[in-house]
Amino acid sequence: MPTATGPDGSTGTGPDPRRNRLLAGLPAKVYQRVVPDLEQFHAGMRHEVYGPGQPIEHVYFPLYSVFSLVAEADGKAVEVATIGHEGMVGLPVFLGAATSPNRAFCQIPGPTLRMTAAQLRRLLQDNGVLHTALHHYTQATLVQLAQSVACNRLHDNAQRMSRWILTTHDRMDTDRFTLTHEFLAQMLGVRRATVSEHAANLQRQGLITYSRGAMTITDRRGLEGNTCECYHIVRTEFDALLGRDRLTPSS
Repeated sequence: MPTATGPDGSTGTGPDPRRNRLLAGLPAKVYQRVVPDLEQFHAGMRHEVYGPGQPIEHVYFPLYSVFSLVAEADGKAVEVATIGHEGMVGLPVFLGAATSPNRAFCQIPGPTLRMTAAQLRRLLQDNGVLHTALHHYTQATLVQLAQSVACNRLHDNAQRMSRWILTTHDRMDTDRFTLTHEFLAQMLGVRRATVSEHAANLQRQGLITYSRGAMTITDRRGLEGNTCECYHIVRTEFDALLGRDRLTPSS
């Protein structure tokens, strides 16, 4: 658990909590009240943090990990939101719910911070600043959810795949990350063959390379030109509400 915070916000016992944009945006006094309740947690690949109807016991603040929020119907699942260092996994707790009909799990492993749902509720009792930060994040997440619905209905699979890759890349510190065709097909709600076809097209255009379950972004600007406006709408909303503290480098 982080115990000693330095002048730069680092704890001396692990990754800097201010890597998370929600935590970084808190005033110093509020930040110092929140940090002692956080514990380090390494989220592994496919680790499920809550499932449909299950009590949400912790909320998570990703640092270098990325989580997927998925909705399920007729035995199938599709991703409706991606959560990385810009936010928090467990918004239902903030909104007063103990469970959710959705499932949340880690799609890219890495260092994460978490606190119990009870600790978050206690911090919220007399902390208007934290309330405001989470309200802003909730608004940005609602935009992401709504835009995902529109994107899944109106845009083709190639555009949606580029949007998903860019959204994940925004939450990473590297151009290379683990990603299998099977997983991407599940997140997009399409067949694996569809993902393989579009991945091959992106490689031929020189936008990505893909080998042994790892994807590398080789031309980010080109990839942005290959996606739909949904990506830009959602990113602009997050930047406006949470601050543009980290711009994704262009390749």
